[in-house]
Amino acid sequence: MPIKNSDTGDADVIKGEAAEESAMPGRRRGIHGWLDGIRATRTGALTLKIVIGVIGTVMVVGGLIMVPFPGPGWLVVFAGLAVLATEFHWAHKVLEFGKSTLHAWTEWYKRQGWTVRIIVLIVTLAAACVIVYFGLLTLGFDVIEIAQRYI
Repeated sequence: MPIKNSDTGDADVIKGEAAEESAMPGRRRGIHGWLDGIRATRTGALTLKIVIGVIGTVMVVGGLIMVPFPGPGWLVVFAGLAVLATEFHWAHKVLEFGKSTLHAWTEWYKRQGWTVRIIVLIVTLAAACVIVYFGLLTLGFDVIEIAQRYI
């Protein structure tokens, strides 16, 4: 029980009892509490939205650039959408749509027989080889010409 202050009378006691009986949840801890603290002011909320928007957009654009090449292009796109989804509702919807589409395609692929799986694998590898070949060709490396020198 708080000590009674002569200047405030019973106000400290009443506030203490009200705080104990309050149904309002306490502040969250960790990153969520930190973000809530930033969002507590208009300037902080706007700054956070801009920073998250820039970081997420850079990740999504970088991932889309990486998609045609072998590597984690789609992973970076989904990670960028996850970053954007922390502040933007539309990004959350796009992320959920992408996850459900990927899940549906994966389930379809699992139901297929070995013939379809092998065809999908061959088409995927052929596409990757063509993309790498033209990527190296734009950098000045003609892989077919170099290979013909050794044959």
